[in-house]
Amino acid sequence: MQNGTRLAAVDLGSNSFRLEIGRYDHGQFVRSEYLKETVRQGGGLDADRNLTPEAMQRGWDCLARFGERIAGFQPEEVRAVATQTLREARNRDAFLLTATAVLGFPIDVISGREEARLIYQGVAHALPQSDEKRLVIDIGGRSTELILGQGFTPRVMESYRVGSIAWSTRYFPDGKFTARAFETAEIAAQAVLDEVLSVYPQDAWSTAYGSAGTVGAVVDVLVAAGWPAGRITREGLDWLMDRLLKAQSADRLRMDGMRDDRRAIIGGGLSILRALFDLFDLDEMEQATGGLRHGLINDLMERALDQTDLRSASIDRLATKFAVDAQQATRVGKVATELFSQLPVHGVEQSERSERKLEWAAQLHEIGLRISHSEYHKHGAYILEHADAMGFALTEMHRLGQLVLGHRGKLRKLELQFDDLGFVRQLLALRLAVILCHARRDPDTKGLDLSVCPDQHDCFVLSCRPGWVESFPQSAHLLREEVEAWSKTPWTLQLNER
Repeated sequence: MQNGTRLAAVDLGSNSFRLEIGRYDHGQFVRSEYLKETVRQGGGLDADRNLTPEAMQRGWDCLARFGERIAGFQPEEVRAVATQTLREARNRDAFLLTATAVLGFPIDVISGREEARLIYQGVAHALPQSDEKRLVIDIGGRSTELILGQGFTPRVMESYRVGSIAWSTRYFPDGKFTARAFETAEIAAQAVLDEVLSVYPQDAWSTAYGSAGTVGAVVDVLVAAGWPAGRITREGLDWLMDRLLKAQSADRLRMDGMRDDRRAIIGGGLSILRALFDLFDLDEMEQATGGLRHGLINDLMERALDQTDLRSASIDRLATKFAVDAQQATRVGKVATELFSQLPVHGVEQSERSERKLEWAAQLHEIGLRISHSEYHKHGAYILEHADAMGFALTEMHRLGQLVLGHRGKLRKLELQFDDLGFVRQLLALRLAVILCHARRDPDTKGLDLSVCPDQHDCFVLSCRPGWVESFPQSAHLLREEVEAWSKTPWTLQLNER
C-alpha cells in the first residue's frame, strides 16, 4: 500500500453509525476525520424482527451523508460492515439494497465472532505492544463481544445477544429506573453470559479492557464527576446506579458527561456492565480507545497483499481440515484465473481482488467430498455457508458458497445470482476450469481464449486452436454440454471449435 492512500471504515452499529477516514502513512493509519450519528436501528426491530420503515429511513439518510463524504474513494479503500441488528433483521436484504446504493460501497453483514475479532484488532493496535494477556469487553446495542487475546492475536472470541438497547427496551421500557428493574436486568444478563467463567477463566487474562459505546458513556460520566480518567471501578458503577435511582427516570436524568442520546439506554448498558463485573469478579476495567472501526482499518491495510490477508489463512485452514486434494485445487485455480483474466474488467470490479476470491473458490470447490461424493458441491456450499472463517463477512461466505454450489451441475439453482456480472464471470471461469481439469492432470490450454461476444453483453465465447477438439474429444464433449447448460440461463456460452 502506498503512502497517502485514503482509507475509510463504516460501522453500522445497533445504536450509532460511524465513519472513520484517514490516510496510510508508513505502515500506520493517521485519522483525518471521524463522523458519528445516533441512528438507533437496534430499537427499530418489530415483534417479527423486521426493521420498521422509520428505522430503515434513518439508516439510509445517515448513509447518504456518509456516501457524499467518501464519494471518489476506490473500492479497496473502503470497508463497511453491519452488526447484530442486521444479523437479526429478517428484511435486511431490503435495507441493504438501498443502503449500498446510497453509500456507494458494498456493506458486509459480519458474524458475531468476526465482529469480536475486529474489535480485538482495533483494541490491540491502539495499546502499547506487549505480551499482556487481555480480556476485551464490548457492550453494544444488541450484542456484547468478549475476547481473550495476547498481543495482536485473539484466542477466544464470542458474541452474546445482550446489549444496551435490547436490555433497556426489555427491562426499562418506560425509561423508569427502579432497584427491582436493575436487579431483574442484571440477573437476566448473567443468565445469558453464565458460560463465561468456563470459556474465559480468570487465570487466562491479567487486564480487562472495555471498548466502545457503553463503556465510553460510563467513563465520560465518571470523569465528569471527578473519578479517575480511563477507568471504571466497582465503586464507580455503584455510584452511577445510585444517581440513576435518584433520578427515577431517563427523562429526569441530568448528569455532566451524559450525552442526550445515551440517557434512554444507559439503564440497560449499566446493568450488563454490572453483571460482567460480578461474573468476572472485577474490581476495575481499563478503557480501550480502539474498537470495531479501527479493526476494519487494520483489515483494509492487511488485505492489500495476499500474504497478509487473514482470509487466505482461513481458506488454507478449511482446505486442510476437510482434506482437500491440494494439487487438483491448485490446478483448477490456475486454469480458472487464466480464463478469468482474459475477460475485460467491468465497472468498479477489481480484477486482482476478484481473481483472489476465484482462487479461494477453486481451492475449496471439492470441500464437500469429505462428507460424500454424491452431490458433494451441495455439501461444500453448506459447509461454507455455516463456517466461522476469520476475516470473512457473512455475505462473502455466501458468495463463496454459491460459487462452490454452482461449479458443477445445473445452473438453474443459482438463478438469483445471474444479474451479477462479476459473479457470472467467476462462475463461468470456475466451471470451465473444472471441465478442463476433469482428468486430474494439467490440461493443455494453449490456444484456448475466453472472450465476450462482440456487441452482446450477455454472451461469452470460448475459442479453441485448430486440432484441439480432435486431440481432446472428452473435454470437447463436456464443453458442448456446458454450452447447453448456459443456454437455460439469461447468459449464452458459445464454443468456437475452429
